[in-house]
Amino acid sequence: MRILLSCLQSLRRHDIPACDFWREYFIEGCREAGVEPLEVPGVDWAEGLTYSEGTGELESWKSRTWGKTLSFAREEHSRGGVDLFLGYLYPQQVEVASIKEMQRTGIPCVNFFCDNVREFRKVPEVYTTFDLHWVPEYEALSIYQQAHLPHIHAAMPCWIPKHLRSVPEREEGPAVFVGSADILRRNLFSQALEAGADFMLHGKGWASPSDEAVPFCVKKEGFLARQAAFLRRHGLSGMLSKVENKMFPLPTRKIPQPNAGRILSSKDYIRVTREAPVVLGVSRVPSPARPLRNPLKYSRLRDIEAPMLGACYLTEWTQGLDKLYDLGVEVETYRSADEMVEKLRMLSSCPKLRLELRRLGQRRALQDHNVCSSIRKIISTLQGRLS
Repeated sequence: MRILLSCLQSLRRHDIPACDFWREYFIEGCREAGVEPLEVPGVDWAEGLTYSEGTGELESWKSRTWGKTLSFAREEHSRGGVDLFLGYLYPQQVEVASIKEMQRTGIPCVNFFCDNVREFRKVPEVYTTFDLHWVPEYEALSIYQQAHLPHIHAAMPCWIPKHLRSVPEREEGPAVFVGSADILRRNLFSQALEAGADFMLHGKGWASPSDEAVPFCVKKEGFLARQAAFLRRHGLSGMLSKVENKMFPLPTRKIPQPNAGRILSSKDYIRVTREAPVVLGVSRVPSPARPLRNPLKYSRLRDIEAPMLGACYLTEWTQGLDKLYDLGVEVETYRSADEMVEKLRMLSSCPKLRLELRRLGQRRALQDHNVCSSIRKIISTLQGRLS
């Protein structure tokens, strides 16, 4: 089987959140599944995220990128066959005519997207062209069901090298969270620290709120144009959430300096995730769809990645997490800062329990939530639909 992949590959670093790991996860996951991954040479998929919709720069990028992609797809399909096009495409990256042309060539087209509930109120119109949608968020299933679009629910695509597929032999340091700061994470963790928890926060922005990560593709329109665009995208409920956040803002909290870590290299990220006694996860995210005092929550990539690496994982409960793991047996969860503190104390006092969570969580993630399983599910679903 040969799959043509568009998974945010880039030719250079862009001023957007890190996305280069997706290529490794998709490519290596396909190879392990016995699938030959194909990539369009000379195409920078991530570049499409640096342009605003409706701009000449974006249209020029689409023309170049999809022109090369169609030419490559036709050539490879005539030479050895292309069984599937699998993309990780944001709406502004999609060119409907090119997707339809690929389908006419005989190549089914599937799109993976992992921020549906954060980005959309409903499925974008350009997505309706795809033959199938890979939806990792349990909370997002309803919007695809309401749109009557074919979809599968499968875990976030994650792959780790074979030499890391074992429980680490030692533990070192305090509990950790690895990820950039935002107002919700800062608020949650500061409450837990004030209640007596002990952990390190590694990533951008923990030393100072002004250094927190900001969304990419910030638009430069005037005030009224921005408000109109916001209303079109997020609706009246989003506008009401925005007003509520201004009227009842979350307090800006500081993280004590001893708990504010650093930005980790890829090597250190793996080491810390494996060796920390407990790895913390957070499901809540800032979103225009919800007020900050009642935030949006959904399962993230870390819910697959950390257990795969053998972490003792304690994450924030959200819907659908029990579809991935046996909670309390394979991973632990909390619903508040106080419960986080309580669970951290329990895990800190019980090495045997930490070891069991590591062992069982890793086994479940590697067996059931790998890229190979998702590809099999995609192929089976497509064969049922297209037969």
